[in-house]
Amino acid sequence: MINQAVDLSSLDNGVALIKMQDRDNRNTFSSILKDGLVRAFQHIYGSDEYKVVILTGYDSYFCCGGTQEELRSFANGDGDFMDMDLQSLLLDCPIPVISAMQGHGIGGGLVMGLFADFVVLSRESIYTANFMKYGFTPGMGATLILPHKFGKNIANEMMFTAKNYRGGELEKRGVTLPIVARNEVLNYSIELGQSLAEKPRISLVTLKDHMTEILRESISLYTEKEIRMHKKTFHLPETKARIEMLFGH
Repeated sequence: MINQAVDLSSLDNGVALIKMQDRDNRNTFSSILKDGLVRAFQHIYGSDEYKVVILTGYDSYFCCGGTQEELRSFANGDGDFMDMDLQSLLLDCPIPVISAMQGHGIGGGLVMGLFADFVVLSRESIYTANFMKYGFTPGMGATLILPHKFGKNIANEMMFTAKNYRGGELEKRGVTLPIVARNEVLNYSIELGQSLAEKPRISLVTLKDHMTEILRESISLYTEKEIRMHKKTFHLPETKARIEMLFGH
């Protein structure tokens, strides 16, 4: 266990399992969850024993994004989404990362998970890029990764409308990511991880470096533009009022 919110365990054949389990905060980006994620990935970065990482949540929660306190701080000009930069933990990880998104992926939590090399969704769970619900434009590289994973049309709809989508709806609309029953997500991901782990580690590292090159070269450009958009939208009185009124609804 890394801390009370994040558990790191080793499965067979060099597969690491990171479980986010901050039940008190429903896997929002609490300080303890962020600290645990950083420490877990740092451990993996520094070890040659792992070949694959699986990231998952608990019960019906994968990751639910920023806390109300964080959004208030950002709205008041104190920091921004890139202070966290949690998405880069997955993107920059030298070995393949699988997001076993068995539960709800909301806002920055969805975006972070999508930066994995492989993403497995649950038919029953909610996935939403709900930034605009609060009046501010998307961040954390959402404008880069959502079209990359979901396709431009669905990504545009998700970002502009801030609607909730069940995994089953995304499956019917042609999203090509694996979408299975919630109780099958982790097993599906472990089987995939074990299949990857049959390959030499250096080959996995080399291929991941090549396959993520465009995303790694693009992310700073996109996040810089997102931060510029936030300077126009995050500090609006309406945005601040929405953060107070709508958080948790």
